[in-house]
Amino acid sequence: MKVLENFSLKKFNTFGIDVSAKYFLEAGSVSDIQSYLDDKRVGELPRLILGGGSNILFTKNFDGVVLKNNIRGIELLAQDQEHYYLKVGAGEVWHQFVMHCIQKNYAGVENLSLIPGSVGAAPIQNIGAYGVEQKEVFHELEAIDLKENKLVVFSKSDCQLGYRDSIFKREAKGKFIITSVTFKLFKTPKLNTSYGAIGQELEKMEAKEVSIAAISQAVCNIRRSKLPDPEKIGNAGSFFKNPVVSNEKYESLKKDFHGISAYKDNAGMKLAAGWLIEQCGWKGKQVGNTGVHKDQALVLVNYGNANGAEVFDLSGKILQSVKEKFGVELEREVVIV
Repeated sequence: MKVLENFSLKKFNTFGIDVSAKYFLEAGSVSDIQSYLDDKRVGELPRLILGGGSNILFTKNFDGVVLKNNIRGIELLAQDQEHYYLKVGAGEVWHQFVMHCIQKNYAGVENLSLIPGSVGAAPIQNIGAYGVEQKEVFHELEAIDLKENKLVVFSKSDCQLGYRDSIFKREAKGKFIITSVTFKLFKTPKLNTSYGAIGQELEKMEAKEVSIAAISQAVCNIRRSKLPDPEKIGNAGSFFKNPVVSNEKYESLKKDFHGISAYKDNAGMKLAAGWLIEQCGWKGKQVGNTGVHKDQALVLVNYGNANGAEVFDLSGKILQSVKEKFGVELEREVVIV
């Protein structure tokens, strides 16, 4: 593999932040990664594994090695009466994988259409949207143990998947490189149109039947209408997690703030972070070269020349104002580097 020095990462993060990596290399196979780990020039330096760059905010140059995971391939491993088992390279584009499933009539990921990023990032973040989480179709993954430089398998329970969370964001953070993910997809669709906007969009589309293809198209339509295209304006999608509060806290908030948006969660009530941010007056507000998107308060944007520190500072001001107004602490969903 060719190791590039002082490499610009502007095109490799959807925020479009202009920073550089001391060293940069791309890996197309497991053996590529293992060779990199054996390379004495870069093996001991700080490292960052980069997928689609859609859930990251660079606040400074990276003084180490950025490894771009480009392992591709979609393989049907097995099937039984109810499921298809698909092994997918970590470097595959998530939405292209979803489109492959729609085309083959493999059900389960249609509600996760148009989420930016790579397949390898999906279990790390346990991505979710429109009533579905990645963990509902996750089977297992393969990853390289960076210390031992060997391939290991993580089962679903090993990954400790939670709301926008996994073991790879906690005790296993920075210790493994995911190389492939195996998904357990359904032969008989379990169609989920419970998210209100999907039903409305299907009516607007005048869909003749509710199918995984129709749901996927509805989700794409909704996302395109609400979320800015990173190709046109730099952003990383939802910047904040939806906070979960106790039932008691929710009842208290409901008394003081009519119209508060929330829904039930296993741990209590999940509040809509976008609604909280909008009530604090941030929606559509521009601060220097950055700001909050005019149509979706969860999305922070780069108007062209913002640096990561500006975006991070803005997110801090938003966190503070939500805490002061509602007594609720938001958490950043985006990885800060």
